Amino acid sequence: MSLVAAVLLGAIQGLTEFLPVSSSAHLILARAFFGWEMPAEAGLAFDVALHVGTLAAIILFFRVEIMRMVVALPSLFSKTDDPDVKIARAIAIGTVPVVIVGVLFNDFIEQVLRTPAVAAGALATGAVLMLAAERLGSRTRDEKTITWGDALLIGCAQSAALIPGMSRSGSTITMGMFLGVRRDAAARFTFLLAIPAMLAAAAKEGIEVMKIDLPPGSASLFAVGILVSAVVGYLTIKYFLRFLASHRLDVFAGYRLGLAAVTVVWLLRH
Repeated sequence: MSLVAAVLLGAIQGLTEFLPVSSSAHLILARAFFGWEMPAEAGLAFDVALHVGTLAAIILFFRVEIMRMVVALPSLFSKTDDPDVKIARAIAIGTVPVVIVGVLFNDFIEQVLRTPAVAAGALATGAVLMLAAERLGSRTRDEKTITWGDALLIGCAQSAALIPGMSRSGSTITMGMFLGVRRDAAARFTFLLAIPAMLAAAAKEGIEVMKIDLPPGSASLFAVGILVSAVVGYLTIKYFLRFLASHRLDVFAGYRLGLAAVTVVWLLRH
């Protein structure tokens, strides 16, 4: 893999980790379409590096909210109306489904589902759900009104996003909208909810990566990928939240359907 490919993959990760279009699908399809391949173990290590970059972006962007929730942790199991405690509690509850699904099915997902065909099907499915959410019900709630039941359902949506092509942000924002939460509020909760799952995944995969002998010269590619994904990820969060305040998700649904169609054509030709 060249330096140009590392930059492009870092940019793809930074954009698609937070936009509702699936970062895993884009990394799978970019490699398939353009032949950007590394040895299997090195490819996994590079994916982990890109996720570290986007994790850094989300922690930096929400640093104030994170610190407030950390301070609220001692009151997590007490009865209180403190909004920081409520959000921290909702995030803890919402993280449970992805932990269970990740532990039970991670190997199956990694070995069987990381294919262009699965990504195409999931992209199309997610697009249909997004279009439905935009057209059903009213959305007036903010993230401070999310109950433990809402958090559990949004957490289930996050666990479904382990399937390449579903998209973490796409699945969870869509579920939030079905529950009557505004797009931008659902996105803010989604990004905060993603932090524990991303930390756990990075730690787990990082342990595996430490056992890998990486190809010579790959360190610079990894550094570039991390930096690009972090910078692009931070900017994506900032402007995507502004976009959601006054725009629908239809453009992303249309993009997903188009990419799914292109993938089907590519599969038929190959």
